[in-house]
Amino acid sequence: MSADEEQPEPDAHVGTEGEGATAELFGTWDVTNIEFSDPSTERYISVTPVAHTMGRHAGKQFQKSEVSIVERLINRLMQTEENTGKKQQTMKIVRNAFDIVHERTEENPVQVLVRAVENAAPREETVRLKYGGISVPKAVDVAPQRRVDQSLKFIAEGAYGASFKTATDAEEALAQQLIGAADYDVQAYAINQKEEKERVAAAAR
Repeated sequence: MSADEEQPEPDAHVGTEGEGATAELFGTWDVTNIEFSDPSTERYISVTPVAHTMGRHAGKQFQKSEVSIVERLINRLMQTEENTGKKQQTMKIVRNAFDIVHERTEENPVQVLVRAVENAAPREETVRLKYGGISVPKAVDVAPQRRVDQSLKFIAEGAYGASFKTATDAEEALAQQLIGAADYDVQAYAINQKEEKERVAAAAR
Protein backbone atom coordinates (compact mmCIF):
# COMPACT_ATOMS: atom_id res chain seq x y z
CA MET A 1 0.00 0.00 0.00
CA SER A 2 1.47 3.39 -0.96
CA ALA A 3 1.81 6.29 1.43
CA ASP A 4 -0.83 8.18 -0.55
CA GLU A 5 -3.49 5.50 -0.11
CA GLU A 6 -6.11 6.17 2.54
CA GLN A 7 -5.57 4.34 5.83
CA PRO A 8 -8.53 2.62 7.54
CA GLU A 9 -10.00 4.54 10.45
CA PRO A 10 -9.51 3.09 13.96
CA ASP A 11 -12.39 1.78 16.05
CA ALA A 12 -14.61 4.70 17.03
CA HIS A 13 -14.75 3.59 20.67
CA VAL A 14 -11.18 2.40 21.28
CA GLY A 15 -8.49 5.03 20.76
CA THR A 16 -4.78 4.39 20.34
CA GLU A 17 -2.10 5.02 22.93
CA GLY A 18 -1.05 8.64 23.18
CA GLU A 19 -4.26 9.95 21.64
CA GLY A 20 -6.39 10.03 24.78
CA ALA A 21 -7.15 6.34 24.54
CA THR A 22 -10.68 5.37 25.52
CA ALA A 23 -12.38 2.01 25.85
CA GLU A 24 -16.15 2.05 26.07
CA LEU A 25 -18.45 -0.85 26.85
CA PHE A 26 -21.65 -0.84 24.75
CA GLY A 27 -20.22 2.33 23.18
CA THR A 28 -21.16 4.27 26.34
CA TRP A 29 -19.35 3.23 29.51
CA ASP A 30 -15.68 3.98 30.08
CA VAL A 31 -13.74 0.96 31.43
CA THR A 32 -10.27 2.51 31.70
CA ASN A 33 -10.45 3.95 35.22
CA ILE A 34 -12.19 1.23 37.22
CA GLU A 35 -11.10 1.06 40.87
CA PHE A 36 -10.67 -2.17 42.84
CA SER A 37 -10.92 -2.36 46.64
CA ASP A 38 -10.25 -6.11 47.10
CA PRO A 39 -6.65 -7.07 46.15
CA SER A 40 -7.41 -10.81 46.32
CA THR A 41 -10.00 -10.75 43.52
CA GLU A 42 -8.58 -7.92 41.40
CA ARG A 43 -6.61 -10.20 39.05
CA TYR A 44 -9.74 -12.34 38.50
CA ILE A 45 -12.00 -9.41 37.58
CA SER A 46 -11.19 -8.39 34.03
CA VAL A 47 -12.80 -5.22 32.70
CA THR A 48 -12.74 -4.81 28.91
CA PRO A 49 -14.96 -3.07 26.35
CA VAL A 50 -15.78 -6.43 24.75
CA ALA A 51 -19.06 -8.03 25.85
CA HIS A 52 -19.04 -11.02 23.50
CA THR A 53 -15.88 -13.11 22.86
CA MET A 54 -17.79 -15.96 21.21
CA GLY A 55 -16.52 -18.59 23.66
CA ARG A 56 -12.80 -18.26 22.92
CA HIS A 57 -11.99 -19.18 26.53
CA ALA A 58 -14.02 -22.43 26.48
CA GLY A 59 -12.15 -25.55 27.50
CA LYS A 60 -9.32 -23.69 29.24
CA GLN A 61 -9.57 -23.90 33.00
CA PHE A 62 -8.35 -20.49 34.14
CA GLN A 63 -8.74 -18.38 31.01
CA LYS A 64 -12.28 -17.42 32.01
CA SER A 65 -10.71 -14.89 34.37
CA GLU A 66 -9.47 -13.01 31.30
CA VAL A 67 -13.03 -12.64 30.01
CA SER A 68 -14.75 -9.34 30.80
CA ILE A 69 -16.66 -9.44 34.09
CA VAL A 70 -19.63 -8.00 32.18
CA GLU A 71 -19.62 -10.89 29.73
CA ARG A 72 -19.29 -13.37 32.59
CA LEU A 73 -22.39 -11.80 34.19
CA ILE A 74 -24.21 -12.09 30.85
CA ASN A 75 -23.20 -15.76 30.59
CA ARG A 76 -24.45 -16.38 34.13
CA LEU A 77 -27.79 -14.79 33.35
CA MET A 78 -28.13 -17.11 30.35
CA GLN A 79 -28.00 -20.15 32.64
CA THR A 80 -31.73 -20.09 33.29
CA GLU A 81 -34.67 -21.68 31.51
CA GLU A 82 -35.92 -18.35 30.19
CA ASN A 83 -32.64 -17.06 28.72
CA THR A 84 -30.71 -20.22 27.82
CA GLY A 85 -28.66 -19.52 24.68
CA LYS A 86 -30.21 -16.09 24.12
CA LYS A 87 -27.07 -13.98 24.36
CA GLN A 88 -28.31 -10.99 22.37
CA GLN A 89 -31.42 -10.80 24.54
CA THR A 90 -29.38 -11.13 27.72
CA MET A 91 -26.91 -8.47 26.56
CA LYS A 92 -29.86 -6.13 26.03
CA ILE A 93 -31.07 -6.84 29.58
CA VAL A 94 -27.63 -6.00 31.01
CA ARG A 95 -27.30 -2.87 28.83
CA ASN A 96 -30.69 -1.59 30.00
CA ALA A 97 -29.90 -2.51 33.62
CA PHE A 98 -26.69 -0.47 33.37
CA ASP A 99 -28.72 2.53 32.17
CA ILE A 100 -31.00 2.18 35.22
CA VAL A 101 -28.00 1.87 37.57
CA HIS A 102 -26.43 5.02 36.13
CA GLU A 103 -29.72 6.90 36.36
CA ARG A 104 -30.15 6.04 40.05
CA THR A 105 -26.57 6.25 41.29
CA GLU A 106 -24.99 8.70 38.81
CA GLU A 107 -22.00 6.35 38.78
CA ASN A 108 -20.35 4.31 36.06
CA PRO A 109 -22.38 1.04 36.14
CA VAL A 110 -19.23 -0.98 35.38
CA GLN A 111 -17.72 0.38 38.60
CA VAL A 112 -20.94 -0.50 40.43
CA LEU A 113 -20.75 -4.06 39.05
CA VAL A 114 -17.13 -4.48 40.17
CA ARG A 115 -17.99 -3.23 43.66
CA ALA A 116 -21.03 -5.52 43.79
CA VAL A 117 -18.91 -8.56 42.82
CA GLU A 118 -16.31 -7.70 45.46
CA ASN A 119 -18.94 -7.23 48.18
CA ALA A 120 -20.91 -10.41 47.36
CA ALA A 121 -17.86 -12.70 47.17
CA PRO A 122 -17.83 -15.09 50.19
CA ARG A 123 -14.54 -15.49 52.06
CA GLU A 124 -15.42 -18.78 53.77
CA GLU A 125 -17.58 -21.79 53.00
CA THR A 126 -17.95 -25.36 54.25
CA VAL A 127 -16.91 -28.72 52.86
CA ARG A 128 -17.90 -32.12 54.23
CA LEU A 129 -15.19 -34.43 55.49
CA LYS A 130 -15.76 -38.06 56.46
CA TYR A 131 -14.29 -39.46 59.66
CA GLY A 132 -15.04 -43.13 60.17
CA GLY A 133 -18.25 -42.96 58.15
CA ILE A 134 -19.41 -39.76 59.84
CA SER A 135 -19.76 -36.67 57.66
CA VAL A 136 -18.47 -33.55 59.41
CA PRO A 137 -18.70 -29.97 58.04
CA LYS A 138 -15.40 -28.10 57.95
CA ALA A 139 -14.85 -24.39 57.27
CA VAL A 140 -12.38 -23.55 54.49
CA ASP A 141 -11.14 -20.38 52.82
CA VAL A 142 -12.55 -19.73 49.35
CA ALA A 143 -10.12 -19.38 46.43
CA PRO A 144 -10.26 -15.91 44.79
CA GLN A 145 -11.46 -17.26 41.45
CA ARG A 146 -14.26 -19.20 43.12
CA ARG A 147 -15.18 -16.09 45.12
CA VAL A 148 -15.83 -14.22 41.86
CA ASP A 149 -17.75 -17.20 40.43
CA GLN A 150 -19.95 -17.44 43.53
CA SER A 151 -20.60 -13.70 43.54
CA LEU A 152 -21.77 -13.70 39.91
CA LYS A 153 -23.94 -16.72 40.67
CA PHE A 154 -25.63 -14.96 43.60
CA ILE A 155 -26.27 -11.78 41.56
CA ALA A 156 -27.76 -13.77 38.64
CA GLU A 157 -29.92 -15.90 40.95
CA GLY A 158 -31.16 -12.79 42.75
CA ALA A 159 -32.12 -11.09 39.50
CA TYR A 160 -33.86 -14.21 38.19
CA GLY A 161 -35.76 -14.79 41.43
CA ALA A 162 -36.93 -11.18 41.60
CA SER A 163 -38.19 -11.09 38.00
CA PHE A 164 -39.54 -14.60 37.36
CA LYS A 165 -43.36 -14.62 37.37
CA THR A 166 -43.49 -11.12 38.86
CA ALA A 167 -44.34 -7.67 37.54
CA THR A 168 -40.67 -6.65 37.83
CA ASP A 169 -38.76 -6.48 34.57
CA ALA A 170 -35.47 -8.39 34.32
CA GLU A 171 -33.59 -5.10 33.77
CA GLU A 172 -35.11 -3.59 36.90
CA ALA A 173 -34.42 -6.71 38.97
CA LEU A 174 -30.78 -6.85 37.86
CA ALA A 175 -30.27 -3.15 38.53
CA GLN A 176 -31.69 -3.57 42.05
CA GLN A 177 -29.34 -6.49 42.73
CA LEU A 178 -26.29 -4.59 41.49
CA ILE A 179 -27.08 -1.45 43.47
CA GLY A 180 -27.95 -3.45 46.61
CA ALA A 181 -24.76 -5.53 46.46
CA ALA A 182 -22.61 -2.48 45.69
CA ASP A 183 -24.06 -0.71 48.76
CA TYR A 184 -23.68 -3.89 50.86
CA ASP A 185 -27.40 -3.98 51.57
CA VAL A 186 -28.10 -7.17 53.54
CA GLN A 187 -31.59 -7.23 52.03
CA ALA A 188 -30.06 -7.87 48.60
CA TYR A 189 -30.08 -11.56 47.66
CA ALA A 190 -26.37 -11.69 46.79
CA ILE A 191 -25.25 -10.16 50.10
CA ASN A 192 -27.74 -12.30 52.04
CA GLN A 193 -26.32 -15.48 50.46
CA LYS A 194 -22.75 -14.40 51.16
CA GLU A 195 -23.56 -13.69 54.82
CA GLU A 196 -25.33 -17.04 55.13
CA LYS A 197 -22.37 -18.97 53.72
CA GLU A 198 -19.94 -17.21 56.04
CA ARG A 199 -22.26 -17.71 59.04
CA VAL A 200 -22.46 -21.46 58.42
CA ALA A 201 -18.69 -21.60 57.93
CA ALA A 202 -18.08 -19.72 61.19
CA ALA A 203 -20.20 -22.27 63.06
CA ALA A 204 -18.14 -25.12 61.53
CA ARG A 205 -14.72 -23.83 62.53
